[in-house]
Amino acid sequence: MTDTDKGAARPRNAAEPFGTLAWDEFRLVKAVADARGLPAAAAALGLDPSTVFRRLKQIETALGTPLFERHRTGYTLTPAGEEIAALADRLANDITSVTRRIVGRELTPAGELRVTTNDSLLVHLLTPLFARFAVACPDIRLEVILGNQALNLSKRDADVAIRATDQPPDTLVGRRAARITWALYGRAADYPEPDGIRLDDLLAAARWISLGDTLSGLKAVKFVASRVAPERIVYRVNSVLGLGEAVEAGLGIGHLPCFIGDARPSLTRLGPPAPEFGTDLWLLTHPDLRHSPRVRLFLDFLAEEIARRRDFIEGNRAPPA
Repeated sequence: MTDTDKGAARPRNAAEPFGTLAWDEFRLVKAVADARGLPAAAAALGLDPSTVFRRLKQIETALGTPLFERHRTGYTLTPAGEEIAALADRLANDITSVTRRIVGRELTPAGELRVTTNDSLLVHLLTPLFARFAVACPDIRLEVILGNQALNLSKRDADVAIRATDQPPDTLVGRRAARITWALYGRAADYPEPDGIRLDDLLAAARWISLGDTLSGLKAVKFVASRVAPERIVYRVNSVLGLGEAVEAGLGIGHLPCFIGDARPSLTRLGPPAPEFGTDLWLLTHPDLRHSPRVRLFLDFLAEEIARRRDFIEGNRAPPA
């Protein structure tokens, strides 16, 4: 038997194909599995769908087995695909865990810091603080990710989360920086003498603005839903920042955090702050990152700056100059 014959007769090791897959291939399979289709997976990977389709076929050819069943409703994992996707999950978690630990052991506060928060906190509170931080710590570059959804700090979607919540995730650590107080606001031109206004009169006759269903868990939204007649709610918007704009435009009255309402000279309070609508302002990070010099420096800086503005945030005085 020739050497060539020996090579042809040798059975292929079933584990060999796994050794030929690079991390990018595992990542591609995981993206298709998560998205259950090519367009969304391609968007997540920054590729076009035809490239994802071609590379997926190459992976399946290398493994000698299909990883997905193609249906009109989307892509479904085969048993082999489930094993590859599960392995990809474990690899992603291991890579992220090692990265977090390395970042947590950095010696000097430098590099990029990813911060997630929402638009109303960014515009009315945080941007000036971020500017002061950039001057004080020029070696740290901030990347801000806007959104109300909870990003996965365990996977380093962000390094720090600044959130208004009464129930911060158990998987994160941090500090309560202040209590965000809410009050009812209207346009000052429409209510030149707000001190004599009764809430019952506003409930009966005023035009109201409310936040949308995506923020229905907020206490102020629940109040409007339970106390204001549906026909009196003339406008809904799924952004606290957008609600402030709508009140300022004269569409109606609505509840706002005091640090937003009091910062707008054209608005006036139509009642005292409502402590029962308040939420805590939290500065959060992952446990593996809390000892990172840049994370610790950033959190300490923000906590000190927010403490100086606590009375304003909690509705006890006018905004700082």
